[in-house]
Amino acid sequence: MSRGRARVGCSGWEYKHWRGDFYPAELPRTRWFEHYAATFDTVEINNSFYRLPERATFAAWGRRAPMKFVFAVKASRFLTHMKKLKDPEEPLDRLFSRMQALERHLGPVLYQLPPGFKVNAERFRHFIDALPRDARHVVEFRDPSWYDPEICGILRERGVALCLHDLPGSATGRERVGSFVYVRFHGADAKYGGSYSEERLRSWAEWLNAQRKDGCDVYAYFNNDIGGHAPRDAATLRRVLEERS
Repeated sequence: MSRGRARVGCSGWEYKHWRGDFYPAELPRTRWFEHYAATFDTVEINNSFYRLPERATFAAWGRRAPMKFVFAVKASRFLTHMKKLKDPEEPLDRLFSRMQALERHLGPVLYQLPPGFKVNAERFRHFIDALPRDARHVVEFRDPSWYDPEICGILRERGVALCLHDLPGSATGRERVGSFVYVRFHGADAKYGGSYSEERLRSWAEWLNAQRKDGCDVYAYFNNDIGGHAPRDAATLRRVLEERS
């Protein structure tokens, strides 16, 4: 069995407060992506959740990306928060018709469900069945009612990953559900803030490398952008993953 690949990055790259920290103070904003992509081999696009970019924007990102760089894309809130997965076909068609402009750079697609949206197995199965089969999909639950054996069974049937995350009130454990592992680090001691200790990241690295030994690919993204902690923590996790691999 071949060993799974690990990709580690941040949830976005255009943060003004990273200037003078992760980004050199003199570096033009138009060159931030190139600086980011020279450091990490993946990024999670979050602005697509608020406003779905045009196909031309995705194509431009793909052209700027290094050969082996991968974008994870967060699906529009129109599908997950407004429609709450109901009648997903048209929103999915629109999403994929634009994202596919990334071509070989398209990685997992993240569907983050809203807090307060309680488990609905029938609607969820219909949504999962509507997902294109030639892409990787991952679902993040923000209401604990979704951590249900039936829902996990639906995910496993289709190879859709359960997003592991540490947001208080809906945090997950370390259980692999689906055909790959996807982790979001939302904040060490505050929502979207704080720095993770190396000890904590080493614990994660040990578990993630165990999944890789089983042939499972791993994606990890840091969303603690406040204070510029995300790129530092991502670099630390990548380093300890390599040390323990």
